[in-house]
Amino acid sequence: METIQPPVQFIQHTDHELLDAYSKTITGVVGSIAEAVVHIEVSKKIMDRRTRQERVNQGSGSGFIISSDGFIVTNHHVIENAGSIKVSLADGRKVNAELKGSDRSTDIAVLKIYENSLKALSFANSDQLQVGQIAIAIGNPLGLQHTVTAGVVSALGRTLRASDGRLIDDVIQTDASLNPGNSGGPLVNSLGQVIGVNTAMIPTAHGICFAVSSNLAAYVSGKLIMQGRVKRGYLGLAGQLVNLTERMIAANRLQRNTGVYISEIEADIPVYNSELRSGDIIVGFNDHPVATIDDLHKQLNEKTIGQKIQVQVLRAGHKTTITVIPGEMR
Repeated sequence: METIQPPVQFIQHTDHELLDAYSKTITGVVGSIAEAVVHIEVSKKIMDRRTRQERVNQGSGSGFIISSDGFIVTNHHVIENAGSIKVSLADGRKVNAELKGSDRSTDIAVLKIYENSLKALSFANSDQLQVGQIAIAIGNPLGLQHTVTAGVVSALGRTLRASDGRLIDDVIQTDASLNPGNSGGPLVNSLGQVIGVNTAMIPTAHGICFAVSSNLAAYVSGKLIMQGRVKRGYLGLAGQLVNLTERMIAANRLQRNTGVYISEIEADIPVYNSELRSGDIIVGFNDHPVATIDDLHKQLNEKTIGQKIQVQVLRAGHKTTITVIPGEMR
């Protein structure tokens, strides 16, 4: 007699079960971190172009607490030129804030409020981020109610141009929309750890937003708390990108096809740059190839200040090594 086998049954997850799990993750994270996200109000004196009179302009943004004794991270552009800064906490308190330091080159600023036992967020290691993982952006644009958007990490290692012209490296791209007033708020992972500081969006590209990575934000925040600024070197020169000829590249065994053409050199400044000449093309810095001004900026870090540095330049078509001593950029 033939045995009839029962039909194979497949266990399927319904859409609502998956959505419910995703929803619980988001609400759980928001519930655990919302208390540490603050609203920032600033008063800025600006010149009215029409009346040519000074007037006070109000601005706002978001920030988040990183220590129980009141250190707060936000964006530089939120507090830039602020005359007064006030912070609204989750429990309704509004307190005065002191600017501890701000770094235009990374769009990071640190404030201090004199309160204790505050809820604080921790930074995750952004080197461990993966494209596709959950990213939750939270802000406090009105001081009354938090706004939350969720999505995924869309890309890693992006660059973003800061207001001073330097490139911000290691920027996170996400599709978690950045609402107005959410600048300076945290971008967090599914554990509620900060993976980035929300800083900008592209208005013409729907849903593309950017955040300064947590590792860079943590480094800059530490420098601002301890020193009030991030130290960077400078050489006191004006330069521009220039293409190199194939003959120059081959004759000097260069690794790049562009360099930095020196158009002007400042004198009487605390920098040793007298061996440089107008018309030189910088192609190397301490044996690191230099193809763009951004490459040069990356090399001019705090460690180079006051140190003798070997710079490779093309002079009359031939590579020459000279010595410079960078000063501290102010």
